[in-house]
Amino acid sequence: MLFESGSILLYLAEKFGAFLSTDPIIRAETLNWLFWQMGSGPFLGGGFGHFYNYAPFKIEYAIDRYAMETKRQLDVLDRQLADNAYLAGADYSIADMATWPWYGALALNRLYDAGEFLQVESYQNVQRWAQDIDSRPAVKRGRKVNRTWGEPEDQLHERHAASDF
Repeated sequence: MLFESGSILLYLAEKFGAFLSTDPIIRAETLNWLFWQMGSGPFLGGGFGHFYNYAPFKIEYAIDRYAMETKRQLDVLDRQLADNAYLAGADYSIADMATWPWYGALALNRLYDAGEFLQVESYQNVQRWAQDIDSRPAVKRGRKVNRTWGEPEDQLHERHAASDF
């Protein structure tokens, strides 16, 4: 039984032979970044996101601590993306699929309304990467699925077939 998003992405990539290189070096790099997201994401969501956006009262130390960790992670991504179109190199992969909904959404100021606070515009390579992925047709379609808020044309409450789009 699969239940964790990283293992689900890995399973699907192997099953369909897509978004995961068979070249051992590129495959290892992809898995490095996939697992990086699995380990780093909780600091962004459960740490920063909780204390900055959802906590019933503000704790300055917690916000500052997780904000600095989130900025450190953005810097790690920015440095990686300085020399690479995508996280594991030239090709879009499951590492990007796992990372973009969190860090790409943050960079595009769609997460926690925290873009200005975290100065996300200063991570230029992350900005480029986030915008590149955001413009992919499949990503545009995927962002609509199960969305029940926002503009009606950006919502698709349920998806049962390709024709639902």
